[in-house]
Amino acid sequence: MNHDTDHRHITAEPRRRIELGSVEALRLLGSVSLGRIVFTQHALPTVRPVNHALDGGDIVIRTHEAAALTMHARQTEGPGVVVAYEADDIDPDTHLGWSVVVTGYARLVTEPGELARYQGMLRPWVDQSMDQAMRIHPDLVTGVLLTADGRPGEV
Repeated sequence: MNHDTDHRHITAEPRRRIELGSVEALRLLGSVSLGRIVFTQHALPTVRPVNHALDGGDIVIRTHEAAALTMHARQTEGPGVVVAYEADDIDPDTHLGWSVVVTGYARLVTEPGELARYQGMLRPWVDQSMDQAMRIHPDLVTGVLLTADGRPGEV
């Protein structure tokens, strides 16, 4: 990016950060289709962009058999793989908007009928076979609204 030709106006007004309740945070997360999943790979944090859908309060993503997260989930016993999921809608010019982070356990969907339903709900956005699905149950949901005047407006 050439800073001499970047003429975007960024407001100088101070922003206010308003904490969102979990219900409102999940509502906002459900209003967008793209987020980022964070998990560990070789004991280090790994982030992948994915599309998602909400289903009964859980976040559902599609993946493929050779994906690192899929392989990690197949090797994990117990409640699933610990993950964080983040989605946001922040205006690049004003820096106003919202961000939501969900922490919980991701499990592979193995029931054929449920897997078929998720395959119908979520269309892959990459040119690759996405034959698996994962369901993330939110154990911790946090969200923030970034406003110019401190008043929650229409988001």
